[in-house]
Amino acid sequence: MEIIEQNLVPKNPKKKSEDGIVVTNDFVAVIDGSTSKTNYRHSLLRSNGRYAMQLTARYISHMPKTTTCEQFLTGVTAYIRKHYKKSMLQRLTDHPEDRLTCSAIIFSRVCREIWMVGDCQCLVGGEYYDNPKPYEAQLAALRAEEAKRQLAEGKTIDELLRNDTARQVIIAQMIDTMRQQNVTYSVIDGFHIPREHVRIITLDFRPWQIVLASDGYPFLCPTLAESEQRLQHQRATDPLNISPEFQATKAFHPDFNSFDDRTYIRLDV
Repeated sequence: MEIIEQNLVPKNPKKKSEDGIVVTNDFVAVIDGSTSKTNYRHSLLRSNGRYAMQLTARYISHMPKTTTCEQFLTGVTAYIRKHYKKSMLQRLTDHPEDRLTCSAIIFSRVCREIWMVGDCQCLVGGEYYDNPKPYEAQLAALRAEEAKRQLAEGKTIDELLRNDTARQVIIAQMIDTMRQQNVTYSVIDGFHIPREHVRIITLDFRPWQIVLASDGYPFLCPTLAESEQRLQHQRATDPLNISPEFQATKAFHPDFNSFDDRTYIRLDV
C-alpha cells in the first residue's frame, strides 16, 4: 500500500475533529464519529463522536493482519461495549441515540476488501460507492423545504447560517431514526452490527487506486484538490445545502471550516 495524499479538517476550527484516519501496514481506515443529538455524555473531555472514533481507531490499529470483516465487526463491538458502565446498558438499549457511535470505511490489505460500516464513501478505480443511512436524504429534503419556507417568510441566508432553525425542526425526527441504528442500517456503537447492512467491496489482485472518505465531502473526486474545489463551490453557491444538487442536514456556518468534519485519503494498492 502506498499513501498518495490525505486530509483531515475539523468542521469547527476551535474543536477537535470527530473524524479520524488509521494507517498501519495492513489496514487503512477513515472513521467518522457521529455528532451527538442529545445532551447525554460518556466523557467530560470529548464529544461522544470523538470518543467513539478514538476507540475504533485504537482497535483497528492493533488488529492482526488476518482479521476478517466478521471478526472486525464482532471485535470492535465488544471493545466499544466494554467502555460502557453496566448501569448504562439498559438505557443505551432503549436509547440508541445516546450510544458512542461512529461509521468507518476500512481497506484490508490481506483480504483485499473494503468494509463500509455506516455512512461513508469511496472510489475504487474511479467508480463511486457509498453506504448511506436510510432516511438521511429524506431528512435533508425536509430541512431544505423548511429553510426555503423560512426564507420566503423573510429570514435571510446569513440568519439561517448562524442559527440553523431549519435543522432544529428535524432534530426530533433525526433522533427517532437513530432508534433504527444496527436494525435497518449499520454503525459501530457497542451493539450487534447486522452483517447485511455492511457493504463489502472485493478487489482482485490487479493494482488499484482507491479513495476512502467521510461524508464531509459532498462530491468525492479522484484527487483531493478536485474534492476540495467541489466543496468550496458548494459553499459559494449554496451555503445552506438546500439545492437539488446537494442537500444536507447541516449548513455551512460562517465561522466554521465546513458543514461537517471531512477526511480524505488516496492510496495505491
